[in-house]
Amino acid sequence: MRDYADAVTTSSAPTPVRGAGLIVAVQGAAALVIAAVLVVRGLAGADQRVVNGLGTAVWFVVVGGGVLAAGRALVLGKRWGRGLAVFAQLLLLPVAWYLAVGSHQPAFGIPLGVVALTVLVLLFSPAAVRWAAGGDQPGPASSASRGPDSR
Repeated sequence: MRDYADAVTTSSAPTPVRGAGLIVAVQGAAALVIAAVLVVRGLAGADQRVVNGLGTAVWFVVVGGGVLAAGRALVLGKRWGRGLAVFAQLLLLPVAWYLAVGSHQPAFGIPLGVVALTVLVLLFSPAAVRWAAGGDQPGPASSASRGPDSR
């Protein structure tokens, strides 16, 4: 009998999901790099009156670690990473808009928006939606079965 957690969370993820997972993992790693830079700047004596670099670094560690974990989960075929990855991309879209329009830095905003939209397209592709819905699980759920629902 398969372990319930494995049955619910893993399967061979389709290529779009694994591709999105790689991009999301890179985004999480980038957030961790930014956190490290902010810590180094803070310890080197950068002005902390306008923005608290160390506090911002903690935020980047928490968010970046979660996004990195979600990307890794998608690459490994675990469905739980999809929700966090979608949420992160939806949060990045207004950031991309602000960079491109509000800050007048389209060289940063447009690529960020393209990457976020690419991940969303990959995660909402037909194969990815079927995978997320558990369409790859054998047989329907039944109250007559002894084990837990494994979809």
